[in-house]
Amino acid sequence: MKIKQFVLAAVLGFGGMTTVQSADQMHDFDFQDAVNRAVAEGVLDGSVKFYLAGTKSGGKVIERGLVTNKKTNGFAKSAESSCDHVLRSALIQFERTAKARGANAVTNIVSYYKANETKSTKTYQCAKGTAVAGVALKGDLVKL
Repeated sequence: MKIKQFVLAAVLGFGGMTTVQSADQMHDFDFQDAVNRAVAEGVLDGSVKFYLAGTKSGGKVIERGLVTNKKTNGFAKSAESSCDHVLRSALIQFERTAKARGANAVTNIVSYYKANETKSTKTYQCAKGTAVAGVALKGDLVKL
């Protein structure tokens, strides 16, 4: 009987520890630096421009409120490394969708974690937990 109680206590204890450790922490990273790195490394081809909300871009809006929500394995990786990787996935999706719909820019980009908008003219937000990192963005497709 004591062994069963010990095993139950251990399982419950580890389960509680996992829940606490997996809570997401929000990180803000420089958006333009990440975009520039992705273009320089050939991840993005540079034909689609990206503008955070509050930065001037102009053009004709083709579609408003496009959302991308990407996740990546963040286990044993720094927040900066995993967040940069997952931002690239989000931007690749935006780039492909923009091209397919005749746009050459995504403007008015905001972080959109759990459908909560966070606007910044400099940074994007990334949620990083123990095992997963995620970036959610919302923006408008535009023809410049």
